[in-house]
Amino acid sequence: MTLAVNAGTYTADSFQRDQVGYIGAAKTTSVKDDVVLKRTPPKPTAVFSGVGRTSAKLTRTLTLTGSLTPTGDAIIEASISVPVGYTAADVDTLLNDFGAFVASANFNLFVKNQKISY
Repeated sequence: MTLAVNAGTYTADSFQRDQVGYIGAAKTTSVKDDVVLKRTPPKPTAVFSGVGRTSAKLTRTLTLTGSLTPTGDAIIEASISVPVGYTAADVDTLLNDFGAFVASANFNLFVKNQKISY
């Protein structure tokens, strides 16, 4: 079972209830190249249908320059929560908008410079 992420391929490596861990081509005992996908099913109550939650986490070891350590881990994680009863079109729009934001110059400045005001 493989997962494509951009130009890379990740292979399923660990399985837990509602979670699968994948490893990439750069993975070694000292270098991380991992993706973890998780899900939490909705928990309805008498007055609310609940929300489904998913998360994706990418961890990659980077070689550092001008740092006190030679390497460090970069981590990006996305958590998504959608209410039961959503339409596929609404989720498509939500994901497309967030994807465009992640690809934007503002998001780039947010990550690289920790700029939070525009």
